[in-house]
Order: sequence, then C-alpha cells, then structure tokens
Amino acid sequence: MYKYITGIVKNKGQKLIAINGTYDHIHIFLGIKPSIALSDLVRDIKNNSTNFINTNHFVKGKFMWQEGFGSFSYGHSQVDMIYKYIMNQKEHHKKMSFKEEYLVMLKRYDIKFDENYLFDWID
Repeated sequence: MYKYITGIVKNKGQKLIAINGTYDHIHIFLGIKPSIALSDLVRDIKNNSTNFINTNHFVKGKFMWQEGFGSFSYGHSQVDMIYKYIMNQKEHHKKMSFKEEYLVMLKRYDIKFDENYLFDWID
C-alpha cells in the first residue's frame, strides 16, 4: 500500500520523504510544491488508494478512510528527526496511542480544536 501511495504522490509531482504507520493511521511526510493544495493531494491519495484496496479485495467488506486529516509543517532542519519518527511508528505507538499523541501535538502547538470534530478513535 505504501508503494501505491508513493506512486500517487509522485504522479502528482510531489516528493514523498517517508511513509509508515500502524493499524489505525499512517504518516506521510511530504515535500509539497505550491502547485497543488494539500487538501487536493490528500483527497487524491484517499480516493485512489481506496479504489485500489477495494478493487483488489485487500480487506473484507468495503474499505474507506475517515473524513479529514491532520497536517503539521516542519522546517528543513527537522527533516532527519521527522523521518526517524515516522519510520519508528510501531515502536513509538507501543508507548503512546495515536489519540494520545495527536491530542498532545494539538496542545503543544496551541492549536484550538473541538474534540467533536476530531477522528473516530479506535481504542
């Protein structure tokens, strides 16, 4: 699946730096050009990968991504740190759930949010 998503990103003329995740979410670290809106790229990734998963019957029933996505930006000096963080997802999430981590990040960066509009968490 990660290779397929990488192909989507490359076909849109963008640079995929890292991709990894766990059973309930993925991280995609991008170098994105201003020629495309991030929301359009995420929409295309979700639409195309959903069709690929369902056409190939990779899951029982019908697969679909949740609505929405989270996005954070980082400076060039942080690329190596973020790359390592993404590639270490399975170990990282043994210590902290996706929900715990996401809420910490929102608070750390002082991002106002209403929990009613966040993800449908898998506990």
